[in-house]
Amino acid sequence: MNNVCEKDKCTGCMACLEVCMKKAIKIEDTLEAYNAVICEDLCVHCNACLRVCQNLNDNIAFRKTISWYQGWSSDARNRKNSSSGGAAYELSRAIINCGGCVFSCLFSKGKFIFGEAETVDELKRFVGSKYVKSNPERVYHGISKRLKEDRQVLFIGLPCQVAGLKHIVGEKDNLYTIDLICHGTPSPNTLDLFLKQYGCSLDSLMNIQFRVKDQFQVAQKDKTFAPRGVYDPYMMAFLNGLIYTENCYSCKYARRERISDITIGDSWQSNLPLAEQKKGISLLLAQTEKGDALIQKAALQLNSVNLEKAVEANHQLQYPSFEPTGKADFFKCLREGKKFNMLVKKNYPKQYMRQRIKTIFIRLGIIREGI
Repeated sequence: MNNVCEKDKCTGCMACLEVCMKKAIKIEDTLEAYNAVICEDLCVHCNACLRVCQNLNDNIAFRKTISWYQGWSSDARNRKNSSSGGAAYELSRAIINCGGCVFSCLFSKGKFIFGEAETVDELKRFVGSKYVKSNPERVYHGISKRLKEDRQVLFIGLPCQVAGLKHIVGEKDNLYTIDLICHGTPSPNTLDLFLKQYGCSLDSLMNIQFRVKDQFQVAQKDKTFAPRGVYDPYMMAFLNGLIYTENCYSCKYARRERISDITIGDSWQSNLPLAEQKKGISLLLAQTEKGDALIQKAALQLNSVNLEKAVEANHQLQYPSFEPTGKADFFKCLREGKKFNMLVKKNYPKQYMRQRIKTIFIRLGIIREGI
């Protein structure tokens, strides 16, 4: 058994699985790392997987940002329903209104996968941040098909997923790519272990939510695993960088130069009024002329932003997340069957206790939920 790329450095972009005609590759998930493993009994040594692996090839251009904005959807309802300012939704709608199609991440039947939207109504499936690794397997083939039909195609994903797509289809005039400013991503199996403490699992959920504006919480329908305004242990572990897969701590895309047409995220520490910040403000960076043209075409209320401050507020535009010292022990204990929440408490006792005290105060009515 051999790995496609260096052990524990696989990004999980699934490009190698997409091009392997013999289905000789599988992704091995150890919670703390992904590995694309080759089954030698099936492999015919065509090297297709090696040619598309982003860890083995550096042939995708990094571009400097040519324009930058902060803003939000001109539709108040769309802005309210979005995690941030609704930029992804409006950029997607602009493509669809021109007869194009959009590929992005959604949650379906317990899996974080990619789907296609050809109508504005279908875009609702993509709304919401997803703080977990998603699986783009088979989406690249769908995108390639639409591109050959001369359709305008928009792909929204993590930087490593944009790289996976470009290694398969290359640069196309009718392909628009948007990458999300990414802290890092955990395995969905790690999220599943968190959920199982509460008697549920990803397979049992109809939907899942990770964030409402500046409140970070795992929720299913209207049920949260901690009172509104309290960080649950999963989000505490995520925001501290404890549960990302190994490749994320050496991410080569965590830099100011980007490989996509547009980069979007949150306009943290915005200079705009607090009332607007509470409603959600998106950060938009364009690296290509066609990316900037799409931003201008979308129904967005755009404002100027100080690029240096925006980069400072989003460290992933400068360097990857740091690997916490307790990460290896955390995953070792998690695999041994220790409870997720107790391991978070062990690693971040003060933070954990602050959130527990806040929970008690909310239940006693001393402070209001959601503050």
